[in-house]
Amino acid sequence: MKKAKRMNAFSASIFAELAAYRRERRHLHDEWIDLSVGSPDLPPAPFVREAIARYANEPNAYGYTLKGIREFHEAVADYYRTAHGVVLDPETEVTYVMGSQDGLVHLPMVFADPEDVILLPDPGYPAYAAGVAMAEAEPYFMPLRKENGFLPDLAAIPESVAKRAAILFLNFPGNPVPALATESFYREVVEFAKRYDILVVSDFAYGELYYDGNKPVSFLSVPGAKDVGVEINSLSKSYNMAGCRVGYLCGNAEVIRAFAEFKSNLDYGIFLPLQKAAAEVLRHGAGFCAQSRAIYQARRDALVGGLADIGWVVDCPPAGMFVWAKIPDGFTSLSFTKALIDQAGVVVTPGHAFGPSGEGYVRIALVQPEEVLRRAVEKLRTSGLFERIVTDQR
Repeated sequence: MKKAKRMNAFSASIFAELAAYRRERRHLHDEWIDLSVGSPDLPPAPFVREAIARYANEPNAYGYTLKGIREFHEAVADYYRTAHGVVLDPETEVTYVMGSQDGLVHLPMVFADPEDVILLPDPGYPAYAAGVAMAEAEPYFMPLRKENGFLPDLAAIPESVAKRAAILFLNFPGNPVPALATESFYREVVEFAKRYDILVVSDFAYGELYYDGNKPVSFLSVPGAKDVGVEINSLSKSYNMAGCRVGYLCGNAEVIRAFAEFKSNLDYGIFLPLQKAAAEVLRHGAGFCAQSRAIYQARRDALVGGLADIGWVVDCPPAGMFVWAKIPDGFTSLSFTKALIDQAGVVVTPGHAFGPSGEGYVRIALVQPEEVLRRAVEKLRTSGLFERIVTDQR
């Protein structure tokens, strides 16, 4: 059966490849610790689970919701006003998405043509490249380098590329790089977008996961941001509702209107009980987010501190649910990942899976309890791998 040519841009995910490699090596270890997939291991707040059950028991809760319910849109607007000082019109500046990936993959189909360029962070979340492929547009990778605070250098983008650019994707705090953007950088983004008539899409999926009091800046809080862009978020990471597939797109009214029109041809809305529960957690979930931050921060400290003790010194992330770890000399990202699997039974994600600039790093997800992360460090220590690396590098 013939497949569409656009499918040539897609291949098996790195997670499928890692799972297959692990199956081949399953006899090597009695215990495996998987820190590769960024899926929360914690449950949603009890009041959210209770709300879903309560609304799901209502007999009239099973019809189409179409463009989304006003209660959910108003809750998004209330959340942005309280959390970020941003005023949104719930009627014209908010719409639903079935998880942020829904919006990230589909936005290029609405706002880019095949001859257009889409500016992508490198390394970046693979869904961005998937959206580019679906729109049959051309990607331009913006390297995220440590010396620049892992922020893209907009001045390094050739003018010939910027003039063809339709969309600029940003992701702070990021996946896989858990860096934070500054307000001054976002002001530069607004000026750049206005100069070249580019739509800015700020992926803010990890906006509530920050540590040491370093609260991330919402792109929409910067003057002029709504003139050029939108912000997308889901309740997957911040509220542990990954399987619910509920999120929102907010900001520029023209973008919201066009995207909502596109969505009206794809689906018939999100299950009503999920929208009702999402509205409740956006309005009353601040305490839950604070508790989650404390848990993730303790996990971060246990992992980063433990790795340093065995000779693997990595940057301590200020936000997000990942450690972006530079690998020791003498390895590629993939060979180092396979060495961890073979010798320790610990699974991480090789950085090259997130783009060319990801080579030389691995992504470690903080998706296991603190004691499991400590056990992962102990498995690495007893493997002897790092003892040999430290000896070789002396």
